Amino acid sequence: MPVMPIDGGEIHYEEFGSGFPVLCFAPGSLLSRIDAWHRSPRHPDRPAPWMDPTVSLASDFRVIAMDQRNAGRSRAPLKSDDGWHTYARDHIALLDHLKIERCHLLGACIGVTFALKLCELVPHRIAAAAMMQPIGRVPDNIEYTRKAFAETWGPGLRKNNPDIDPQALAEFGARLFGADFVHSVSREFVASCMIPMLIMPGHEVAHPQAVAEDMLRLAPRGEYLKYWSGEGRAYSVPAIRDFLKRHTPQP
Repeated sequence: MPVMPIDGGEIHYEEFGSGFPVLCFAPGSLLSRIDAWHRSPRHPDRPAPWMDPTVSLASDFRVIAMDQRNAGRSRAPLKSDDGWHTYARDHIALLDHLKIERCHLLGACIGVTFALKLCELVPHRIAAAAMMQPIGRVPDNIEYTRKAFAETWGPGLRKNNPDIDPQALAEFGARLFGADFVHSVSREFVASCMIPMLIMPGHEVAHPQAVAEDMLRLAPRGEYLKYWSGEGRAYSVPAIRDFLKRHTPQP
């Protein structure tokens, strides 16, 4: 697996196929890693319920997948001011490392939040973004998110990197998940963003459908794919491929 050095650590990534690049952010919340595209994070003995871009898109695109910092095989220190912008710096650094000037984004779960932050910071480098089951803060999942961070995501980060201070980790979680909407950007930003977005809703407490519907209402160039996982998975592959192809810049 290729490695990109970063300040105090390293990011592991993989590439599949060739063509216009698609930078992919896997599900799994803060434990987002390449393997989550291949199998279910909750049931590792089962295939993932969503499409695997490393397989389904590699015939048409250059697919780049990565382990986020302190997930999978990537490692990095946790600093007092780290937040969504820290992950975005990793993503921009990876694009620079691979000499990619412009790309598509594909994110699932927390990957949508990563993608939106990148759209905000470097919109000129993003051609289009496909977004599966966005996370977000709604009254019904505040306690779920708090408990999941305390019992699963936070301990998972420390298992990957035992040097992380528990108090710093707790403060990090509060900074990330205390913000409204999709956590990393505002509703006002989504309403002003002219990047084409394919929005695919979730239907459970971790991925509230209301958040996806809010994104669709706000996004000037938003499209909606309601049935895309489970039985809709077979349909989602050509739909996502078509969306990305339609918005691929012509030479």
